[in-house]
Amino acid sequence: MATPDNIDDALKELAEGEGPKKKTPLSNAEKQKRYRERQKNLGKKEVRGYLNDEALKCYELISEQTDWTDSKILTNALRLTYAAYKNGQIGLLSKWLQKNNL
Repeated sequence: MATPDNIDDALKELAEGEGPKKKTPLSNAEKQKRYRERQKNLGKKEVRGYLNDEALKCYELISEQTDWTDSKILTNALRLTYAAYKNGQIGLLSKWLQKNNL
């Protein structure tokens, strides 16, 4: 518990402008770097890419209907593609995508 002397000293510091030091806010780049480091420490891997027009339309529809994040959409797309591959349906999936211009 603070003693009266410590309270007086604290009030004096505040009056003189020597109060507690404020933390400088992080820049967006620093925040992004910390976020990427946390995700990496959780064992997650970042994947980047560019979407063609057909894929972008699919992405927008999925995003609107599911409210999934980019990460969730990509994760599920990879999992579904892998499931089709493991079940011998990758050719069927590819044909369906071509037939439907996706």
